[in-house]
Amino acid sequence: MSAHQYDHGHTVAGWVGFGIATVGAGVAGLGVVAVSGVLIAGGLAIGVVSLLVTWALHLAGWGKGPGLRPRAEWGWRVRDSAAPGGHAECLACRLAGRGRGARAVVPVMPAQRESEPETVAVAADSVR
Repeated sequence: MSAHQYDHGHTVAGWVGFGIATVGAGVAGLGVVAVSGVLIAGGLAIGVVSLLVTWALHLAGWGKGPGLRPRAEWGWRVRDSAAPGGHAECLACRLAGRGRGARAVVPVMPAQRESEPETVAVAADSVR
């Protein structure tokens, strides 16, 4: 059980991503002080790696979707039970093909027989 009264969203994905991003910011800052484009680019590359690692951990269930989690999942070492299906309002899940956008159902129109004329519904206000 977590020591917090509220779900702060502390997750393995969040902490690992934060740690890698901190190293990237330090390398980029060192590059600014040393006037080294290579170190600045390296720090920015480490920042991109932190995004990718955080995204992968989130999709593996070590992250958290938007909104509140059940109280049993508040601990930061607890995997997210909703991760395999995707979170409905989560951009990371939608980018991976999960969540609400992946489950959208496209309405199928009934097939029209060749012998039947095409029917079009016209609203009364649209004819003037």
